[in-house]
Amino acid sequence: MPDEAPPEVPYWDVWTDAEGISRQTRRTITSFDLREVAAGAAPVWVDDLPGTVTGSVLAVLPAGVVGEWHENPVPQWIAVISGRWFVETMDGTRVEMGAGELSFGGDQGTRSADGRCGHRSGALDGQPAALLLVQVDRSKETS
Repeated sequence: MPDEAPPEVPYWDVWTDAEGISRQTRRTITSFDLREVAAGAAPVWVDDLPGTVTGSVLAVLPAGVVGEWHENPVPQWIAVISGRWFVETMDGTRVEMGAGELSFGGDQGTRSADGRCGHRSGALDGQPAALLLVQVDRSKETS
C-alpha cells in the first residue's frame, strides 16, 4: 500500500464572491497522509480538513421539498447519505448530487439580488434525501 498514490476526493464548494453572489466550484481534496488512526489498525488515507467542528446534524429532506433562497447557517460539510438533492446558486449554477457525494456550504454573507440570496436546495426524484452536515468554525484558519 505505501506505493499507492493518495486519493483525490471531489466536492462542490458553495461560496460567496466579492459582489455577494453565491457560486459553486468543483474542487478536489488532495492533501491526504497515510496514517494509523488507532493502535493496531491498518493505515488509512486521512486529510485533516480545516476548521474546528462545532456541531453535526443528520437532516432528512422530505420527498419533493424545496428550500427556497437561503444561506447555509454556518460553514458546513454536507455528505449525501441516501437519495438525491440539488443545490442552485445565485449565479444560475444547479448541481445535483447523490449518495456518497460531498459539498461545502460556505455561502454566508450573500447580498440579495432579485429576491435571491444564498442558494435553493431540495430533494429529487420523489424520494427523501438524507444528509450529514458537519458544521465548522473556520474563523481561526491561518494562511
